[in-house]
Amino acid sequence: MGFTVVDVPERERFEARDEAGATAGVVTYQLTGTIIAYTHTEVAPEFEGRGVGSTLARAVMDHARANRRTVVPICPFLSGWLEKHPEYDGIVARSTRKLK
Repeated sequence: MGFTVVDVPERERFEARDEAGATAGVVTYQLTGTIIAYTHTEVAPEFEGRGVGSTLARAVMDHARANRRTVVPICPFLSGWLEKHPEYDGIVARSTRKLK
């Protein structure tokens, strides 16, 4: 099953939708100028374990890159996902990264 991710700016969130249009998951955000803070990721229980979270994470990061935004990953899920995806380091605010 594939998912489509769409920006819903009036609700300040991205939604992952299945082929029938059901909302499988969301990433909420706050946008100020060129800075976007991703605040929360949530996957509907019936869609857990199907890669919805990772699909959302990649889509929101690609969207930020395409729009030349700096990302502040407040959401713990997204922060953890970014640790495994250094290809996005160039657009992530450095002060929000975990120190090792």
